[in-house]
Amino acid sequence: MGKVRTELVKRIARELLDKYPSKFTADFENNKKLVNEYTNVSSTKLRNKVAGYTTRLASIRYASEAAEPDEEE
Repeated sequence: MGKVRTELVKRIARELLDKYPSKFTADFENNKKLVNEYTNVSSTKLRNKVAGYTTRLASIRYASEAAEPDEEE
C-alpha cells in the first residue's frame, strides 16, 4: 500500500501550484524553500510533506505538457 497524504497537505499544495505555477519545479529542495516562503506552516514535517506533494504534482504536470503533441499540424 502507498503512503496516504492528508487533505490539508493536498489542499495547500494545489493552492500553491494554482497561485504560482511557474515557480514550482520537480526539485524538492527548491520547492521546500518556496513553501516556507509562501505559507505560514510552522511545522517542518508538514512543510516537507507539502513540498513533496507539490514536487509530485509539478513533475506530473510538466511530464504531461511535454508529452502533448502540437495540435497545429
